[in-house]
Amino acid sequence: MKRDIELQYKTSIAAYLHTSPDHIFLYYKGRVALYAILKAMDVHQGDEVVIPAFTCVVVPNAIKYLGATPIYVDIDPVTYNADLQCLQQAITERTKVIICQNTFGLSSNVEQIQALAYSRRIYTIEDCTHGFGGSYHGKPNGSYCDAAFYSTQWNKPFSTGVGGFAWVQNPELASKIAAVNSQMEPATRKDALSLSMLYFVREKILTEKRYWWMIRLYRWLSRHNLVQGSSGGAELISTLMPDHYFKALSATQMKKGLQNLQHLGDAMALRKNNARIYNDYLRQHGKTFVSPALFDDHSFLKFPLLVFQREKVLEMAEKQHIPLGEWFCSPIHPVCEHWEQWDLQGDKYPIAVEKASQMLNLPTDEKNPDKVIHFLEEINDYIL
Repeated sequence: MKRDIELQYKTSIAAYLHTSPDHIFLYYKGRVALYAILKAMDVHQGDEVVIPAFTCVVVPNAIKYLGATPIYVDIDPVTYNADLQCLQQAITERTKVIICQNTFGLSSNVEQIQALAYSRRIYTIEDCTHGFGGSYHGKPNGSYCDAAFYSTQWNKPFSTGVGGFAWVQNPELASKIAAVNSQMEPATRKDALSLSMLYFVREKILTEKRYWWMIRLYRWLSRHNLVQGSSGGAELISTLMPDHYFKALSATQMKKGLQNLQHLGDAMALRKNNARIYNDYLRQHGKTFVSPALFDDHSFLKFPLLVFQREKVLEMAEKQHIPLGEWFCSPIHPVCEHWEQWDLQGDKYPIAVEKASQMLNLPTDEKNPDKVIHFLEEINDYIL
């Protein structure tokens, strides 16, 4: 039964990516897919992996779990992805992998990075945790590198609650990752029960008026490992691999993914349309907006909003029941201090640190964008 669901799920994903189900590998979380890819690439102590200094802590964690060193590069203030010149300067004889990030749904410079890496015999991975369902230069996000990893967490284009998968294009890696995956532990009945409970809460109980206090409760519970959260407490305070980290996707998650994949097209169209509405408002009012030239390659999982007095803006959002996001409010989100534990020195990446200090995200899955526009009018003086 599980094998049938697994094949059906892989086939559905592969259809969107124009690839074979044999190239898709499933994991309990997206970060676990990254870890498996890195392990298949034989990343180990002494190796360096280049990543943007504007990411989620789970990315450097996966690198450090293998004993390697994350090498950060500053970002382009327009795309929020790695600055190409900074990336070129970061490559050394110890560079084993370069990770190309799709930030908020936007990829950039992927062909140049892949060509540079190929000439140096360096692996490339696309971080598509924000990008499934979107495209870059007419091809699905994840098409350009040796491998890509994706997230199907709660707020992603389609969700399995928690979950993720890898798309491996390099044929040598495909056989290696299959061997790596033989070491995964299965999801438990307890995991399935916990996820089923969270599905019920999000679908039946989570409303606009309850959003903020339920999000705070959910984050507290996940930090204390009491529910299946995006990040467990250990991942936010330590670079040691947590117990039961390398885990396979459950049948419960696959079933939920198959349900939600049916609505992906409509969901992506809604996000793009809302992004245009928000962007028009910001451009007309002289605020920071997304260049229209980037729209073809942007799927807008989240819409970046730069503000000052961020806590004040969040307070106003809560009063008006606007579900603002706080993604990448730190160079290694959501960790706000002791970055040195993850080998990050903030003073070396001024653009990333500045943008993180200003960053909030508008909801692009909003069915009533006029409500968000009204909120933007209220906070207009706080928008950069």
